Amino acid sequence: RDRPFFPELVSFVASGPVVAAVVEGPGAVGIVRAMVGRTDPTGSPPGTVRGDLGTRFPENVMHASHGSAQAAREIPLLFPELEAGGQAGAADLR
Repeated sequence: RDRPFFPELVSFVASGPVVAAVVEGPGAVGIVRAMVGRTDPTGSPPGTVRGDLGTRFPENVMHASHGSAQAAREIPLLFPELEAGGQAGAADLR
């Protein structure tokens, strides 16, 4: 919330439909982040979601947690029915 781009980011995310998912399994965070690409889509390689579909920062098409602690904090915001340590516990997200 303290980042200068946060208000613009919230406005962008709330501007249309959102598809949310929880991906779990060994190495899930690293695998998803590799598929997503860099935060700034202009620096993301082709073949990544942001590299192929992103246009500018912060409107980078897709969000992915940068680690298991962040995922554990974010998952209940979108999926309150998934209890911490339950189906999507932090240990499954490493």
